[in-house]
Amino acid sequence: MTQLLSYFQSQQQAMVDLLTTLVNYETFTTEKHMVDKLGDFMEAQFKELGASSVTRFPQKEIGDILLAKWHEDAAGKPIMFLIHIDTVWPTGTLAERPIRVEDGCFYAPGAVDMKGGITVALSALRGLRALNLLPERPIYVLMTSDEEVGSVHSETLIKEIAKDCGLVLVMEPATKEGALKTWRKGIATYTLTIQGRPSHAGNAPEQGINSVIEFAQQALEIHKLNDYKNGVSVSVTMVNGGSAGNVIPARTEAYIDTRMMTQQQLAALDEAFEQLHPFIPGAVVSAKRNHYRPPMERNAAAYEQAKRIGEAYGISVREDGSGGGSDGNFTAALGIPTLDGLGPQGDGLHALHEHVVLASLPQRATLVAGILRDWVCES
Repeated sequence: MTQLLSYFQSQQQAMVDLLTTLVNYETFTTEKHMVDKLGDFMEAQFKELGASSVTRFPQKEIGDILLAKWHEDAAGKPIMFLIHIDTVWPTGTLAERPIRVEDGCFYAPGAVDMKGGITVALSALRGLRALNLLPERPIYVLMTSDEEVGSVHSETLIKEIAKDCGLVLVMEPATKEGALKTWRKGIATYTLTIQGRPSHAGNAPEQGINSVIEFAQQALEIHKLNDYKNGVSVSVTMVNGGSAGNVIPARTEAYIDTRMMTQQQLAALDEAFEQLHPFIPGAVVSAKRNHYRPPMERNAAAYEQAKRIGEAYGISVREDGSGGGSDGNFTAALGIPTLDGLGPQGDGLHALHEHVVLASLPQRATLVAGILRDWVCES
């Protein structure tokens, strides 16, 4: 069992080299031509690793999506890697903050989110093939390119491909302490619209219906929906109202960010926003839910199996969660066992100090390889 760990420890520099190659492809989500360059590289990698098929899903606004399969005709439910190659960093960021290795950490834009996770996934597959240990079971890698903007283009495809899988491995980074993410909060945003009536602020203020005043009262009511103890947050984050300094504001819009732990909490928030009513006679209040990610609720059985497999290969596995979402939220909400945070340990997602802890690369590759070999899918 320790053979895998020893092997991947011997391959740490090769993993660093691969991570360097990936980071040197700058892949800001909206720069399709740049993202597709990494997509071409990834397609070549999948074929080099013996994928039985690689399907390309062309996209107009974002980088093309890829689906690679190994042993697709073998018996059993597939294990699917879920990775994304887009980052939040525009082209040119790497020139401003070039790669540097310091105190065992690899600093670079996009390193931990999530080119480190891609490095782990590819290295696990490569290592199992080199050792002739790749199991005869269906293995998929779904590579998307719009996770950083909410996966609005890839969500449907993610759900369609994942629905027949027995396990989804989300290669987002581990926590700063190196733990898996066994839960993630759901994210739902709402647009609150207040329609009042304009009037001259000096000559006839009483004839107007002040949408800003109505909003202020609504904001206090909405703030009461917070339930931090149980993981629910409701935050008014942007407000826009009024048209001129001497006009009673006729229209105000607000953007509201909500986070929750369970589907039940999401349903309760939906109901609360549907039941908002005006305080000022004549005002019209409406709330519309925008694109959302459902919560990734904790799957105890999946975590316990991952922990047992890790321990068998000499890897300590711990768990934690995140207030932010990932594509794993979609698959978990379908009832599919989902493990998130299988990428390397690190810190600084979307920040100037973004980095990967290099010693965690072989650790994570060993865990992922062990899961591919030993995972028992639910019937």
